[in-house]
Amino acid sequence: MRKLPLAIALAALLLGNAVAADKKDKTPSDDTKPDAALLHPQASTSEGSVSVEGKRIAYKAVAGTIVLHGKGDKENEPTVSMFYVAYFKKGADAAKRPVTFIYNGGPGSATVWLHMGAFGPRRVVTKDDSHTPAAPYQLVNNDYSLLDASDLVFIDAPGAGFSRLIANDADASKRDEQMKDRRKEIYGVDGDGRAFAQFITQFLSRYSRWNSPKYLFGESYGTTRSAVVANDLENENSVDLNGVILLSQILNFDTSIDGPDQNPGVDLPYELALPTYAATAYYHHKLPQQPADLESLLQEVEQFALGDYAQALMAGSRLDDTRKQAIAEKLHQYTGLPVAYLLKANLRVTGGMFEQQLLGDTDTTTGRLDTRFAGPSLDPLSKESQYDPQSSAISSAYIAAFNNYVRNDLKYGQDQNYLEYADIKEWDSKHNNHDGAVNVMPDLAMAMKTNPDLKILLNGGYYDLATPFYAADYEMHHMPIQPALMNNISYAWYPSGHMVYAHEESLKLLHDNVARFIDQTDNVKR
Repeated sequence: MRKLPLAIALAALLLGNAVAADKKDKTPSDDTKPDAALLHPQASTSEGSVSVEGKRIAYKAVAGTIVLHGKGDKENEPTVSMFYVAYFKKGADAAKRPVTFIYNGGPGSATVWLHMGAFGPRRVVTKDDSHTPAAPYQLVNNDYSLLDASDLVFIDAPGAGFSRLIANDADASKRDEQMKDRRKEIYGVDGDGRAFAQFITQFLSRYSRWNSPKYLFGESYGTTRSAVVANDLENENSVDLNGVILLSQILNFDTSIDGPDQNPGVDLPYELALPTYAATAYYHHKLPQQPADLESLLQEVEQFALGDYAQALMAGSRLDDTRKQAIAEKLHQYTGLPVAYLLKANLRVTGGMFEQQLLGDTDTTTGRLDTRFAGPSLDPLSKESQYDPQSSAISSAYIAAFNNYVRNDLKYGQDQNYLEYADIKEWDSKHNNHDGAVNVMPDLAMAMKTNPDLKILLNGGYYDLATPFYAADYEMHHMPIQPALMNNISYAWYPSGHMVYAHEESLKLLHDNVARFIDQTDNVKR
């Protein structure tokens, strides 16, 4: 497994575009090379149609770039060439037609996953919960494209996909320093958010969409980004959004169960991950007593997690042996892990430990992004899992399908290298000059307070151990907003993983929920 530097531990926590660190693109970034083409917007236009749940939609597609610039005395200095693919429904009134800005996470991921798996007009076919065979891969009409509800703009993060940082000084040594400054400026929570906000405002101007209903759709770290971008757009650019759609959410990194060494004394992540452990054990038939249905099991586990389990962990060394034994036995009933193992772990099992141990009797590791998946353990004696079977199972299909599609259908990038990830060596996790774990709950709260009509739709998968659904639910119910604004938040959970759309039945539900959300919040009918 390829380990990420500690300086970008944020990325190692969730790699939220939907693939694990071991699958990070190993092709060296070429963004240090001067390229005059980066200094000017590019565009390739094509046409097509898609049938969405029986309804044919004709569209115009634009694959291209928007060039961002610095601020203040550097407003004429190009900083980033950001790649996007936009789909516009033919014959629609742009003033009334919603537009949704879509991105994966990472940080520093391309948006190939949501594009080719969820809402683009073409969808790559992958196995539901097992390894997808090697090429050729099947690309089909996407019956659940979101084009029936909104125009779509898929955006690659700076340095990923065909997006590139720009260093254009004529002097090579100065250009190297310029690139270092650019990385420091862009590769961080605040710089990344500002870049996406600037892209969106420039897109609105280029395509005359300022008066359209506007939505953000982010996955994983993309949800972290959405909170920052929503606040920036609302309060720095006077852009009121109609809605923010969150998939596989993480807003407060203190809730993450994903680190190899959890922060001692912080027990909340163990409690919030427990329902996902239970769902996973249920799926793989590892529970001592298999319940009749998943939902009733999860309700029971959630009560235990924030009840008896939380109280036991809070007691620390004061927990007596009898009570500790009782809690371990209850955890065994909910996770399938042996009581002796749970006691040895002091009742605290990280995500990596669970993935390695659940099917350890067969030397098999469960997935992280989607725990329905499983694969051979790289080291059966390892304490924690060393790779993500779900990532290994589907990543090649997505990357191959997009590389073919963008060149053959969208007529873009013939002589360019599409990077799955930006080459980020250091990620600045300091947010608004505050150190510590990233927490953007205040950003989303500020956006909701300053735009009290803003609606939020939270989506998550029961089998997601990168960003557990119960942690997302916990975050939302602890947002620092007035009780009345809590009514602006709606929830949808799916029998799938981090990439909810990798499970076709869940993709249909996701499409229908998001389309309904847009229809109910676009204000055109009101």
